Amino acid sequence: MDNRQRDGQLEDSLYESFIGMQSGLWTAMPGYIVTFDPSAVTAEVQLTVKGIVRKADGSAESQDLPLLPDVPVCFPRGGGVTLTFPVKPGDECLVVFSSRCIDGWWQSGGVQLAPELRLHDINDGFAIIGPQSQPNTISGISTETAQLRSDDGAAHIEIHPTRHDINVVTPGNVAATVGGNVAEQVTGNVDMTVGGTVTGSASAWNITGPVNITGPLTVSGSITATGDVTGAGVSLASHDHPGDSGGTTGAPN
Repeated sequence: MDNRQRDGQLEDSLYESFIGMQSGLWTAMPGYIVTFDPSAVTAEVQLTVKGIVRKADGSAESQDLPLLPDVPVCFPRGGGVTLTFPVKPGDECLVVFSSRCIDGWWQSGGVQLAPELRLHDINDGFAIIGPQSQPNTISGISTETAQLRSDDGAAHIEIHPTRHDINVVTPGNVAATVGGNVAEQVTGNVDMTVGGTVTGSASAWNITGPVNITGPLTVSGSITATGDVTGAGVSLASHDHPGDSGGTTGAPN
């Protein structure tokens, strides 16, 4: 047996070689958004784990990894719909590196040849927005419902998986702009509490069933009713007035 094998030098050399190969193998790493381009749906990303550089004297020095330009940003998407959110500088993300060069696919879509033969390269990352470090962890996460929410939880839309309840909460305004028809069929109760203003825009609103409003109602325009209208216990259809010469008038006609 060779003395180098007895001393473990070959094993050490192989180990160091494997470590060297792994150092150039990019898989996934946390980062944060530096800039976001909503037109190209790409971001400039700073990776948040420092790299180790060996100096000529054998000593090690930690350095920031280079900024990654033009990283495609991933939003939940499928079936012709996309969930987007306003990506801001400082938002944390997870960069997932493709095992092959993505340039051909990114430029043309579909199935393309890889223009370069690079493998697990730092230039082939995708930014997935959402991972949270402990200083940036949000609180008050619902353990019963699915929510689309602001980070502070003040505004959210939630769905209960078994009761099928849908709840909308906001301290701000609710606005709806409708180009077609709004169709509503409700067999249960609809409860809505809004701290701001509810604004709706449509050619017509058709509601079947009782509507209860607590608070003042202001209408700019005419009100048409096929039934009676009662205010403070007085019927609009059957009320009367004192006559000019005594007695009362008949009902309106």
